[in-house]
Amino acid sequence: MNHRKAIFPAERHALYEQHRYSAAIQSGDLIFVSGQVGSRSDGTPEPDYARQVQLAFDNLNAVLKAAGCGFEDVVDITSFHTDPEAQFETFMAVREKNIGEAPYPNWTAIGVNWLAGFDVELKVIARLPQAN
Repeated sequence: MNHRKAIFPAERHALYEQHRYSAAIQSGDLIFVSGQVGSRSDGTPEPDYARQVQLAFDNLNAVLKAAGCGFEDVVDITSFHTDPEAQFETFMAVREKNIGEAPYPNWTAIGVNWLAGFDVELKVIARLPQAN
């Protein structure tokens, strides 16, 4: 018996097929979202950093919506950055527009030296909203 359900946004981008992974997996009432990058629909990186960050949040929100939840249901977020010191101020400005109201999810930011041509990646765990 398969205990995981693959979730994809309505407009799947090329990276899912290219690298053979699911946008998210539902297991019980938890949604495990694969790292979302600021890719255009053809899978290429957006060159403008602020726009790349916004596209990563847009892609993340599309996956969450496909799962039946939103950013307010995110309990944990991990962000990966290729140059955190130089990028942090811009990242935080875009993040602030996207994370919603308190209480905020857990957040871990990690500096990395390679993200396959991207400069930021967002990975989250969300809980499906309870049916009322």
